[in-house]
Amino acid sequence: MKLEGRVRRLTIYLGEDDTWNHKPLYTEIVHRAHRAGLAGASVVRGIEGFGASSSRVHTSRLLSLSEDLPVAVIIVDTAERIEAFLPQVEEVLGEGLAVLDDVDVVVHRFRPHEHS
Repeated sequence: MKLEGRVRRLTIYLGEDDTWNHKPLYTEIVHRAHRAGLAGASVVRGIEGFGASSSRVHTSRLLSLSEDLPVAVIIVDTAERIEAFLPQVEEVLGEGLAVLDDVDVVVHRFRPHEHS
C-alpha cells in the first residue's frame, strides 16, 4: 500500500519499562499495528525525558541511571485506518500519551516483498 497526500500520524509516548503481558508495551503495539495491516510503525528510543506522572527526568547519560527511558511508537496510515486502530491503543496503554496529527506524505518509496 502506497501512502500519498494527507495521512494521519499516531504517536504514542510511553516508558521503555512499560509492559503488556510480560513483554515490552512498544512491542505489543507494533505487533498489533502489523496484524491490523497498518502501513508501518517505528519505535524510537529517547535519550532523556519526563512525563506527567514522573517525579524525575529519565536520562541515558553515562553518569545517570538509564532506566525507563522515553519511547515513542510512531504509526502512519490513512485517517480511517488509524482511527480504527485507536481502541487497541486505548486497551493496552496504562500510563502514557497518544497524539494524532495530520501530515502530508512527501515521498513514500518501498521495496515490495519478494515471494520465494
